[in-house]
Amino acid sequence: MPSEFFKQAALLPFVVESQADSDSEPAELSPPMLNFRDAEVVKTIEEEGLSIFTFDGLRRITGVHQETLSRALVRLEEEGLIARSPEGYHTTAKSKSLARPTLGSLPEKRVQVLHTFLPHSTSLKAIIPALKGRWFGKMRWVGISESQEGTVLKWVADDGSLLIDARFESGQLDVEARIRKDSDLPNAVLAAHQLIGRISAVYASHRPITRQSQLKASLLDTPAM
Repeated sequence: MPSEFFKQAALLPFVVESQADSDSEPAELSPPMLNFRDAEVVKTIEEEGLSIFTFDGLRRITGVHQETLSRALVRLEEEGLIARSPEGYHTTAKSKSLARPTLGSLPEKRVQVLHTFLPHSTSLKAIIPALKGRWFGKMRWVGISESQEGTVLKWVADDGSLLIDARFESGQLDVEARIRKDSDLPNAVLAAHQLIGRISAVYASHRPITRQSQLKASLLDTPAM
């Protein structure tokens, strides 16, 4: 019984102020005690700026075994750093208040594939739901990063070798490929252009119908005499 008590107590955040000083001001709690693997997962979520993410997407980015990642996410959920949602998981206010763990990152190269202006006639509220959660080619959905600057949709290759970011900001779209080896560049450019094609198709399907386009369509549908 005593050993079990100390095992549980070791997992709890420690109190910064001593019990003797508790009469002066309320005690503050330190950040949750995370093991190396949990901290690595938190680091990836924070570096990607993920507000919403999927289990499979995070697994492919981190390269962590699915059982290991599952246990890590359970612990992070218990600590109140993440919570389940219909779209997978979402980060909490508590996770945003933590300092970023100081762990080394894998080197990566960023390649901007596209920068363009978006049609003002179509709202992002119609575009983003049509893109999120979708797969294309060998790219798998990861999640969304949202901030005051804009919204970033993220995909990762099924083998975790590259990532594609689509940033929607101030009426503009930037598509960026992220690779760790130069040999992955051709696949990254191909994947980025596949995404661009998908985005173009979504915009075309949500293009508002004008009176002129309706007239043109009716003329094309009129049978020849």
